[in-house]
Amino acid sequence: MFFCAISGEVPTDPVVAQPSGHVYERRLIEKYIAENGADPITGGKLELSDIITVKANPSSAPPRPPNFTSVPAILNALQNEWDALVLETFTLRQQYNATRQELSHALYQQDAATRVVARLLKERDNAREALANVQSSMGIAPVDDVEMDAEPANPVPEDTAAIVEATLNDLSATRKRRKMVEGYATVDTVRSFEPKQSIPSLHASSPAGINSIVVSSESPDVFITGGNDKTVQVYDASTQKVLHTLKGHTKKVHHVAWREGGDGIPLIISASADKTSRVWGYDESSSAYAPKQTFKTHKGEVVGLGIHPSKRLVALASADKTFSLHDLSTFQTVYHSDQFDTPFHSLAFHPDGHFLGLGKSNGAVVIIDIRTGSAAAELAADGEAFSVEAVTFSENGWQMAAPGSAEGETVALWDLRKQKATMGLDLGGGFKVKSLSFDYSAAWIGVGGIGGLKLFAPNKTKEELWSTDGDVTDIAFGHLGKSVWAAGGREVRIWGA
Repeated sequence: MFFCAISGEVPTDPVVAQPSGHVYERRLIEKYIAENGADPITGGKLELSDIITVKANPSSAPPRPPNFTSVPAILNALQNEWDALVLETFTLRQQYNATRQELSHALYQQDAATRVVARLLKERDNAREALANVQSSMGIAPVDDVEMDAEPANPVPEDTAAIVEATLNDLSATRKRRKMVEGYATVDTVRSFEPKQSIPSLHASSPAGINSIVVSSESPDVFITGGNDKTVQVYDASTQKVLHTLKGHTKKVHHVAWREGGDGIPLIISASADKTSRVWGYDESSSAYAPKQTFKTHKGEVVGLGIHPSKRLVALASADKTFSLHDLSTFQTVYHSDQFDTPFHSLAFHPDGHFLGLGKSNGAVVIIDIRTGSAAAELAADGEAFSVEAVTFSENGWQMAAPGSAEGETVALWDLRKQKATMGLDLGGGFKVKSLSFDYSAAWIGVGGIGGLKLFAPNKTKEELWSTDGDVTDIAFGHLGKSVWAAGGREVRIWGA
């Protein structure tokens, strides 16, 4: 007799999962595969084509369970439940007594420490009074207490600052004379964008919604998304299959990032409303992403995530008014800032890696010099305060974009050299910015939000190069800038030339 591995009941329509050999009720395993794409017992990848129907013989209704069919059986079951309850109560009583003893010991230590501190303070005051009396009798003027020079509050470690400085020197030296990648898209290419693919039904249907998307720099058809269903998915658009589903968060995922290339293994990093950031590393032996670290640095939702250009550091911004830096080689927290005056809502690295832009809830973007951890400037839009939910830097090194108004119907383009907004992009009534991204050539900027997706030339012409409708939560540019990807609802849409 077979039993379903999900319900524990005798299945009426039994099937076997070919990879694991477990037996399931057909309707239950089909629902689970539709939502998760994995085996519920082993967690391995599982598709509908992997389940095999079991031809049971005879095909009759399942027999009645042998338990609880008689009064003695019921009495025996009740006795067992009572015994278990008594044992659990006994265990809880032991834990309660142990906790009381620990609390009493802690209170005793605290009281003793308080008494010692009070005694030391009294002895210090008596010594100062005796010294003053001696100085008075000898005619010596009293000398004020000398304050020791304090170290700078919460400095960035020297080795971390050295990584930032070395990256800045390497990138800034070549930025002005760099040549565009051969075959990169042009403005005329962008004007001819048309729909290429639509991928529906990503992530679970409840709660539905994709909040972040990142396209692979090494595999142009592969992308990752973070959703309201608390998971991160890796998807291949060419085969239309979910490659990996990464679980662990207990609340929605705000942002995802992909560390590819460099000296280390590929890493996927996520930031969640559960106040944590998780890191998964690719394991070649199992061809899957395995958990590497969970950063629990912050006390509020982690609302910003960015990988440093060196690919050795990751930055997090939180609603608890702080940001932090973490080493991707040791998976250790190397810096956690002091609290600022308002919560953060977004984060982006300058392309040279020495500045960090943090969007605040007062309509401003604070620019942090991460070599010191201190604020280098604060760029605030005119008008009433609002939450800056997106910020991005241009590859030209001197331009930054952020929402320009509380309504979210404009984008302010800031000149970092002058520390002022030199241009504004009008998005039209009813639009609200959710995502901003400059392309690698710095020749156009993508603006996604409630109301659609628009691509502009970030120069004096402020030309709208291309647009489409449909609400968008996040955007990304594809290989060589020849496509733009947008996430909205449970769908990812792709446009290209």
